[in-house]
Amino acid sequence: MEKFIYWLKIALIGFFSGIINGLFGAGGGTVAVLALTLIFGISQHKAQATAISIILPLSLISGFIYYKNGFTTIDITLKVALGGIIGSYIGSNALNKIPANYLRKIFGFFIIVAAIRMVFL
Repeated sequence: MEKFIYWLKIALIGFFSGIINGLFGAGGGTVAVLALTLIFGISQHKAQATAISIILPLSLISGFIYYKNGFTTIDITLKVALGGIIGSYIGSNALNKIPANYLRKIFGFFIIVAAIRMVFL
């Protein structure tokens, strides 16, 4: 029974991450990071790295459906993706150098800024 509950929690984290990612085009990683740290007690570094791995398949499926429905601008997508690849390389290497306490605060700051923007702007 304990194993079933473990897998149920994992599946629900993935399910809700996918729903949020599909609905908003982002945010699935935020759900995954919060759930992995709060429910499973995974360290901030591992939770963020795991969330990135989770987001790849979610983003591919969401991106395909967005494209299929005409919501994607391919030329902008490719240009931003190129910058994103470079930034991702730098950011993921920097992850190892940032203490968990600062990482959690930086992550929280971006979430607050995004929330303020979404609510008021």
